[in-house]
Amino acid sequence: FLLRLFDRTLGRVMSVFIIAGVVLSCMHQSSLGVLLVLTPFKMHPFWMTPIQPLLFLLSAFAVGLSMAIFEGYLAARSFSLEQETPVFRGLARIIPVLLMILLTVKVTDLAVREVFVHLGDGGIETRFFLAEVLLGIVAPLILFLLNWTRRHPGRMAFAAALVIGGVVLNRINVFLVAYKPVYMQNRYVPAIGELAVTAGLIAGLIFVYRFLVIHLPILPAAHSAAAANQGTEARHA
Repeated sequence: FLLRLFDRTLGRVMSVFIIAGVVLSCMHQSSLGVLLVLTPFKMHPFWMTPIQPLLFLLSAFAVGLSMAIFEGYLAARSFSLEQETPVFRGLARIIPVLLMILLTVKVTDLAVREVFVHLGDGGIETRFFLAEVLLGIVAPLILFLLNWTRRHPGRMAFAAALVIGGVVLNRINVFLVAYKPVYMQNRYVPAIGELAVTAGLIAGLIFVYRFLVIHLPILPAAHSAAAANQGTEARHA
């Protein structure tokens, strides 16, 4: 009954939820960047920039489309479904444009603030910054521009994973590597318990996702396959 009710009513207001989701996501990402602008004397020059909210927002655009490819690839593999290669190719043509915009803005910002001189420091901040830019932006940008990548869903998923990893590394960099309180004595390192909680939350989200996909018509093919498997098991029992 509830599913039929939702099917009749949600379609009329779905655009409201979509707009709200986009607006809240953009506000969330830009607000995270604003937090860093409030601490100018506690940040390494690589990441201490007044346009940090813009950089957070641009990276979120790129990682959102990349996550769609990565999640779609893993979901199809998990449920033995056909890969949505045409959809992935469409997204793979947009992602390099977003990455190019992000890279251009980041490099321009570094040049305007004359921060490139810190590349010769050789410290941990330099190594993490280069890994963030080269592995998280430049490498997937090149991969997505190649027809060789767009011909295979697994290659597109790998390039998308690099974008996701680059954004994760960027968030780690700005909040752990770059941030140095005035009276800090020891660098903060997440405890094993904190890492375990994070891993548990990720595992819980995956479990909930699989449960919903199997029991609700989110991915119709997966739902039909799961129902058929349950029916077969019931007959055998």
